[in-house]
Amino acid sequence: MFVHGSRTLSTALRPRDEYRDMTGLKDICVDCADPWTLGHWWADVLGYRVRPHTAEDLEALRVQGIDRAEDDPVIAVDPVDGSGPTFFFNRVPEAKQAKNRVHVDVYGDADALVRRGATLLARREQWTVLADPEGNEFCVFPDLRPPA
Repeated sequence: MFVHGSRTLSTALRPRDEYRDMTGLKDICVDCADPWTLGHWWADVLGYRVRPHTAEDLEALRVQGIDRAEDDPVIAVDPVDGSGPTFFFNRVPEAKQAKNRVHVDVYGDADALVRRGATLLARREQWTVLADPEGNEFCVFPDLRPPA
């Protein structure tokens, strides 16, 4: 049983009934300097895909003086099968200054992610703390889930 924070993993995964009717997760937004590059990096990590730009999207960018999709200040990364939240990578002018107050947990191979550009921050007994190429912290757990 994994323990992350003060709860066991099985407890942490159960939605709290009293909040179920009040809210629903819409998207996850990540501030960054280079949305195109970071969005593609995370798409590979998550098994998601970068949302393709439509002709209308490209025209809207041109109206803003942006000629290339790669320069779009907001890149959407969607789950391939449609289940799960969309991640938006949003260009911001300021650099990351401190530890993230919210982070993403993923299943995977921490060493493989380091080889792909993540930075090792800490190894814990049951998870590894990494930073993505722009320094955003995330935790990697070994994938011990039963096969689907």
